[in-house]
Amino acid sequence: MAMMRLRREDPRVVGSFRLHRRLGAGGMGVVYLGSDKKGQRVALKVIRPDLAEDQEFRSRFAREVSAARRIRGGCTARLVAADLDADRPWFATQYVPGPSLHDKVAGEGPLGAAEVAAVGAALSEGLVAVHEAGVVHRDLKPSNILLSPKGPRIIDFGIAWATGASTLTHVGTAVGSPGFLAPEQVRGAAVTPATDVFSLGATLAYASMGDSPFGHGSSEVMLYRVVHEEAHLHGVPDALAPLVRACLAKDPEERPSTLQLSLRLKEIAAREAQGLADVRPPAPRTPESDRPTGRLADTYPERGQRRQGGQGTPPPRGRGPGPRNTGSSPGRTSRGVPSSRGAGSARDSSSRGGTPSRSGSRPTPASRNTTRSGTGSRRPGPRPTGTGLRPANPRLLRQRLFVFVVVTLVVALGIALVQGCQGPG
Repeated sequence: MAMMRLRREDPRVVGSFRLHRRLGAGGMGVVYLGSDKKGQRVALKVIRPDLAEDQEFRSRFAREVSAARRIRGGCTARLVAADLDADRPWFATQYVPGPSLHDKVAGEGPLGAAEVAAVGAALSEGLVAVHEAGVVHRDLKPSNILLSPKGPRIIDFGIAWATGASTLTHVGTAVGSPGFLAPEQVRGAAVTPATDVFSLGATLAYASMGDSPFGHGSSEVMLYRVVHEEAHLHGVPDALAPLVRACLAKDPEERPSTLQLSLRLKEIAAREAQGLADVRPPAPRTPESDRPTGRLADTYPERGQRRQGGQGTPPPRGRGPGPRNTGSSPGRTSRGVPSSRGAGSARDSSSRGGTPSRSGSRPTPASRNTTRSGTGSRRPGPRPTGTGLRPANPRLLRQRLFVFVVVTLVVALGIALVQGCQGPG
């Protein structure tokens, strides 16, 4: 909610509250941001001086305060204090931080279907509490709905009326905001909870489209459209359009109740929220996506089809024994690089001392580490195997075995020399 500096004519203290900023002004008076001695912030409404002299208006203002005291629900601002006998009557309600629905839509554009349904469900539930208190708001509109961090809040019961009362303060003058008034309000008929349902439908249409469902124009034009023309709902999501249209029925008896509206909007909000989560379905699984990471087949997919014939890895457990590659197949070397067919790979295997493995036996180290073109001049680098472990280097194994034998012989020789030097005991 926008805040403005206090003007010269604005009071600085009202009752026990110190005023800090202007929150807005309307037909009834000015709303200020104030705080009490404990630091509790309130929205304090002070009636205009000319209206304070009108006894009929004072009576209406007293009804507003009485209505606010009777309402018990989390969707309205709680009444904190009031003074109906002051020169300028005032009352203070709990301050609700957050922009109005009107300001949010005007600044950021229409809301999505899921968000509109969620806001509508909360407002419908709040109206249930309002109507159970025997009160009809009569001026529900986007600017009277604040979007707080804890959910939407209904404010400004300035023209709230007991159920069954007339909507006219003077003959031929309707109370409320054109475009959001119900047809019975325009005609001067009795208001009922269905009156607020019509206004809520127009409010949800505004939140979805960013515009009034009855367009723009003078007050007389807007009131005529409300009574005689159908609402324009182009732009309202398909999931919400039938329910919004039902709320905007000309006959109050054809509109859904606030309880039905709350339940239906909750269903729509849940479905639309789930739909948003399912907008991007997971990609279908493919054989390539099931391959473990760190394999050559991840980089070269075509090699994954030949890995049983080119890498020489044993088959998975549970399958029958099959022919295993020795690393010297005619068509490919152990690194998967095409080579000439014939004796090239065989010469390479024999030059390294590797022997061809029999069917079903584990390939020898020499056959698993053949080099390209059979030259033997380059030491093959480590290659991943089917088990994910690096194969042992045969040359390194031979070096370690040689060192072990030499050390063993040296130790044995040293022990023999020591015993010889000591002589027979």
